Amino acid sequence: LRMLQVKLIVTGDDFGYCPRRNQGIVDCFLAGAISNVSLLVNGSAAADAAKLARRHNIPIGLHANLSEGSPVCEVLKTNSSLLNQDGFFHGKMGFRTALSKGLLNMSEVKQELKAQVELFHELTGHLPPHMDGHQHVHVLPEVRHVFAEVLEEYGIQYTRVPIEPGLHNCDWIPPSLMDFYLGVEEDSFNTVDVFTKHGIRWPDIYIGLSTMGRNMSVSSIRSAIDSAILELTAKAPQSRTVTIELMVHPGYPSVPPVGGCGEGPDDFSQSWERLHELQTLIKPELQSHYKSRNIQLCSFKDL
Repeated sequence: LRMLQVKLIVTGDDFGYCPRRNQGIVDCFLAGAISNVSLLVNGSAAADAAKLARRHNIPIGLHANLSEGSPVCEVLKTNSSLLNQDGFFHGKMGFRTALSKGLLNMSEVKQELKAQVELFHELTGHLPPHMDGHQHVHVLPEVRHVFAEVLEEYGIQYTRVPIEPGLHNCDWIPPSLMDFYLGVEEDSFNTVDVFTKHGIRWPDIYIGLSTMGRNMSVSSIRSAIDSAILELTAKAPQSRTVTIELMVHPGYPSVPPVGGCGEGPDDFSQSWERLHELQTLIKPELQSHYKSRNIQLCSFKDL
């Protein structure tokens, strides 16, 4: 790989989920291991997260959430198509099922997305420079159009399109999870034109599905980055700068009942896998790999 300039945005997702997630993300940022965060405004520790971002000058965007916990829009907290019989969002798969059955009201989706942008603004004092979807809901059919409209209305320039090069070769991902990822990929391909039409942008390369949780290692990150760059430069050999977003989920394990978005923390948040990501990301050999490859960590506003 000749000396391309690579701009790498390492985004810590789910900022605001719980105090221990927040602490892990801040520790990672202060160690120079992540360069950007994505805030769950309906997370139980969202206000604390916004304060921490301000205190440490952490670049922050919005992790729009339609699938876990409770809505932030008052009107939608009772009697809305976005809620299940327990009064919470439908869940990662439940949301997809309800959507495919035509049960979700898109004007309510839009109302909730706008309420989350407004709350983000209230908590941080600014609009999000980037906005993506928790559990990748933003690339789903119908939702993608509403999501794009909201971004355009608020002038939010950047998002995430989770199409990961080399995903198909990752034989360590269990089949059920791979099915989910391939669904996300297909939805993402179908979203490209919609986002483009609304003038929304995203980095050249997305990485993060193949390196999540237990699958994260210095070598898995390194090879994902290297092979993605090779694939991209083969397609567009004249490019001089490549932009990458690496999605990560560092944190210290949640301890119930604290955390979550209204329903308490989920299994992944209570597991050792978050801590494993944190410990991997701060390894000096990862930092020195970035230097050797001319990879510069940055945030969306540096693109």
